[in-house]
Amino acid sequence: MVKKRKATRPTPKELDPLIHERLRLGILSALVVQESLSFTELRDILQTTDGNLSVQARRLEAAGYVFCDKKFEDRKPKSTYRLSPAGRVALEEYLEILSSFLPNLNQVRNTRDNRLGAGIHPLPSHS
Repeated sequence: MVKKRKATRPTPKELDPLIHERLRLGILSALVVQESLSFTELRDILQTTDGNLSVQARRLEAAGYVFCDKKFEDRKPKSTYRLSPAGRVALEEYLEILSSFLPNLNQVRNTRDNRLGAGIHPLPSHS
């Protein structure tokens, strides 16, 4: 379950650093729309190398965000990944925080005079 949004705006420090890495975010994003994907399918979708995918998938597995089922098919190893309930919650929380940094899309689309920043509140200062 996603936590209720705080009254104050979150800071970038609240983003889960495990998910924030590009390839790990890609893995979770792919698995949230597919029940399961093989290692090869993930590698091809994310256009990455075997080694990089292996390292990042292991980190997500160690955190409990994904499950990895390993078996042999025609004497070849086959790893299949699934999003865990904890991974789904973590991704939902991550996206909720990330969305709080973004301007309203309708506001962006309807900006006629290119003054995009005019009604958008900036991130808090880090002085």
